[in-house]
Amino acid sequence: MSANDLLSRALGHQFADPVLLQRALTHKSAGTENSNERLEFLGDRVLGMVVAETLYAAHPGWDEGTLAVRLNGLVRRETLAQIAGDIDLGRHLRLAKGEEEQGGRAKPAILADAMEAVIAAVYLDGGLAAARGVVGRLWVDYLANRLTPPKDAKTALQEWAVGRGLGQPRYELVTRSGPDHAPIFAVAAVLPAGERGEGRGPSKRVAEQEAAQRLLDALKGEP
Repeated sequence: MSANDLLSRALGHQFADPVLLQRALTHKSAGTENSNERLEFLGDRVLGMVVAETLYAAHPGWDEGTLAVRLNGLVRRETLAQIAGDIDLGRHLRLAKGEEEQGGRAKPAILADAMEAVIAAVYLDGGLAAARGVVGRLWVDYLANRLTPPKDAKTALQEWAVGRGLGQPRYELVTRSGPDHAPIFAVAAVLPAGERGEGRGPSKRVAEQEAAQRLLDALKGEP
């Protein structure tokens, strides 16, 4: 059985156009125009719509706020990366050698983006019904509340700190370096008493998440 067949079996969708799946698995580092970036954009919208539709139908008593919170938890990058890991999506990715040597197959951001791209590929290949089927199958335990979506680092830090009376963390931009087309942001997560953790990334959002995780690990005494 080929790698594509294994992945198709895990998804529960057999592609009529295998080229779509290959594009969804192609990271921009591979140096080809046919990377999965455009598919990521579409997959994000398809996933959001399918999950919103599912929650709306399954929970008629939930108000808008409850639906929004649950939706955000189900489509955030941490959940996408975890589900990508469940189906071993990383082994199928097409990466540049350098990215692979840096552990790209296990990077949550790359896995999450690829998962969105795969959902878009399913949608383009088989329509909305096919996308509903794949999302319903892969997200079944989360949608049924049998599993809690993983929290992003900023949420986890806030809940941990506030719950122990340490106050609300704030985020400060430390530096911005690099060219305009490839900036690097350094951000600090800071608690009222001065505890801080710093993170770096290609966007402030990514840097804030890393800073929050570093501070949370330090507070918990984890390496």
